[in-house]
Amino acid sequence: MLELMVLAGMTLGAVGAPAELPPDGVEFSTQITRTYGLNYLLALPEGYAENRRQHYPIVIFLHGSGERGEDLNVVRVNGPFKEIAQGRKFPFILVAPQCPAKGWWDVEVLSHLLTSIEKKYRVDRDRVYLTGLSMGGYGTWAWATAEPKRFAALAPICGGGDPEQAAKLVGIPTWVTHGDADTAVPIVQSIAMVEAIRKAGGTIRFDIIKGGTHDVWSPVYANPEFYDWLMAQNRKSRP
Repeated sequence: MLELMVLAGMTLGAVGAPAELPPDGVEFSTQITRTYGLNYLLALPEGYAENRRQHYPIVIFLHGSGERGEDLNVVRVNGPFKEIAQGRKFPFILVAPQCPAKGWWDVEVLSHLLTSIEKKYRVDRDRVYLTGLSMGGYGTWAWATAEPKRFAALAPICGGGDPEQAAKLVGIPTWVTHGDADTAVPIVQSIAMVEAIRKAGGTIRFDIIKGGTHDVWSPVYANPEFYDWLMAQNRKSRP
């Protein structure tokens, strides 16, 4: 039986319960609800099926605008699922929803998705981590400011948010990365969020990649230190 699996799934609809998911290690077909619907990839860590009393941390990855649509394979092009495709194994549940074509990350829809997964899988709700790149970086900032108590750590990459909402994120461990030569999403977008959080009293890691253009995410998601940092964060330890 496969222990590290990649699945396609569905979110919880506005009314009703999530569809039944298959036994661990079985691939199933994509389903979309009529209202709050998203396709997504999901991978479970080794030992998940056997360790039935253990709850696991979860990493939610939000892709960029180029991976929108209905082909889930493109969600493997960048980010943690690219690492899995190259043979990497993670000790956490990994979820990567796919934004519909020409759409934008909808916080309400994402919230329903996470809730449905928390109900179906053994998720440690004190260790929920959110990361995303480009459009997914924007989605990370937006979702976190909408539900700041839900996440143990954030890692937005080359995105941007609303500095007026940034004070809500004080106390959440956050690792921001942006290239100073990015012409797709200028670095001022990240600077504004970082400065607003620091002004509100927050501590934040901000990696400015000198000469970095838009794709500064590849080395981040390939770096073991990044995942070690995520796994070290726990919502229980926050003031």
